[in-house]
Amino acid sequence: MKIVLLSGSKVGSKTRTAMDYTKKAITEKYPNAQTSLIDLAEYDVEFSDGRNYLEYEGDTGYVTKTIMEADAIIIGTPIFQASIPATLKNIFDLLPVNALQHKVASILVTAGSSKHYLIAENQLKPILGYMKAQIVQTYVFVEEQDFHRKEITNDDVLFRIDRLIEDTVVLTETYTKIREEKEAAYGF
Repeated sequence: MKIVLLSGSKVGSKTRTAMDYTKKAITEKYPNAQTSLIDLAEYDVEFSDGRNYLEYEGDTGYVTKTIMEADAIIIGTPIFQASIPATLKNIFDLLPVNALQHKVASILVTAGSSKHYLIAENQLKPILGYMKAQIVQTYVFVEEQDFHRKEITNDDVLFRIDRLIEDTVVLTETYTKIREEKEAAYGF
């Protein structure tokens, strides 16, 4: 199983802190999973110009191809100005419409206050649904107060991240099995 963690911002550290914890937890609990972390702050990704994702080279090509090869994607995003960052939206724009078909997507949100709790529900889930992802319905929302010195200090948040990981893996395994059985029934 290939799991890609996508840290969807070029600035700040809280989302990356949460994604680092998530990657470590996956590696410890599911050592056979191929897990990679893409932090958009470390890549020079071009703006989408309508080309097929296979035509992009460099960092843009690497990021899009890695996402397309994944079985599951855990998307980490901060909330800026009551919205997801443009860097994350650009990734979705670079991908084909059905890019997330047969993939499981889960969400981890960092925000300055609880006022932004429904941003994932109102902005990110519709995009993932449009792109045909199987969405883990519960997501993790982490507030400013849950961090101290680049560490998550709230045990409940850590528990919810561990549960998100488990739900992501179980859903991925389940959909993979169902899809394989359905394809085998065709006899090709």
